[in-house]
Amino acid sequence: MSAADTATNVDAPLGAPARVPTPPAGDPRLARLALNQKTTDGWDLQDLVAGCLDAGLPAVGLWREPVQAHGVERAAALVREAGLRVSSLCRGGFLTTDDPAGRQNALADNRHAIDEAATLGAPCLVMVVGGLPAGSTDLRGARARVAAALEDLVPHALDRGVQLALEPLHPLFCADRAVLSTLGQALDLAAPYPAEAVGVVVDAYHVWWDPQLDAQIARAAGRIASYQVCDFVLPLADDPLLSRGMMGDGFVDFASLSRAVAAAGYDGDVEVEIFDRALWDADPRQVVDTVKRRYVELVEPSL
Repeated sequence: MSAADTATNVDAPLGAPARVPTPPAGDPRLARLALNQKTTDGWDLQDLVAGCLDAGLPAVGLWREPVQAHGVERAAALVREAGLRVSSLCRGGFLTTDDPAGRQNALADNRHAIDEAATLGAPCLVMVVGGLPAGSTDLRGARARVAAALEDLVPHALDRGVQLALEPLHPLFCADRAVLSTLGQALDLAAPYPAEAVGVVVDAYHVWWDPQLDAQIARAAGRIASYQVCDFVLPLADDPLLSRGMMGDGFVDFASLSRAVAAAGYDGDVEVEIFDRALWDADPRQVVDTVKRRYVELVEPSL
């Protein structure tokens, strides 16, 4: 790495000198790298598309709210005309309500999300299934309602060609965001359905700690809908949701995790999804360059 390269390449968000050169656009190592929209939260959809094109990234992971703000059809055209893939749409789910009217509203919203994913050409809709209803401690009941809702949604997902991607979240979020905490739980829910209808998300931040992880990833062969990478860092932020870190800044062994995902037959996009206030405050172009460097250093060699 030249002195000039070192001087212009500083890793976000910590400000340390870059450890490896920034891969240029066209580098074959970037062929499966997808940038999740939340990683550069300050960019609108047009900025995101332009930034990916400039950086040579082939795919984007989209979120429903900014897509809706842009217009779903317009967003689909923007991404398609730029020659980018949509790696996933986030998010459906929140299916744990014990109120009958709320349940119908949730099912209707999820069917609409499936339609949006189909319009965008996203192969999967990421499902964050929801936490406990206010005032409830009935964890078994909440999980049973997720299973029942999934049965209702699968026919529409199959009809639209969109895979429902169940995402287990770290147990920190069991109460308020996802009563699915392990990959094994997600696979149990997916098992009654064909893989093209229901798959699972392997998100490094959420599953790295699981002592059964290797066995469950092997069990997930054919059902891995998305592989998402970021790091688990300490100390936790006041809002734990914003405690994700750049790969290499925390505790996740990306080499062994990526080898396990590859051994399970996953050959799709690898999505970098980081929620971090310091990262959002950084220059998005610096963030994208850091993503590229850390990906080719820590993730891509083991895929």
